[in-house]
Amino acid sequence: MVSDDAINELPLVVTVIAGTSGRNILRDYSTNVRVTAEECGLPRDTVFMAFQIRAVDASRLHELAGTLSDVRMREVDAARRVVLSL
Repeated sequence: MVSDDAINELPLVVTVIAGTSGRNILRDYSTNVRVTAEECGLPRDTVFMAFQIRAVDASRLHELAGTLSDVRMREVDAARRVVLSL
């Protein structure tokens, strides 16, 4: 049996929705959210694909790359809910 203290010392895991360059995704689907570079502070237009949910070690996220407005986050959340049938 693993103690609670041992579990608390495990690496922190973060769940993310994958984003990719907007030029690679030509069609928009209900599970994608397209965001311009100017809107989010990323170097290029990005499409967040809610069907590509990943868990990553927090140590791989070295710095904040960009931000999404509350409106865009609600769109990403809505797409995630479609994918997970919530």
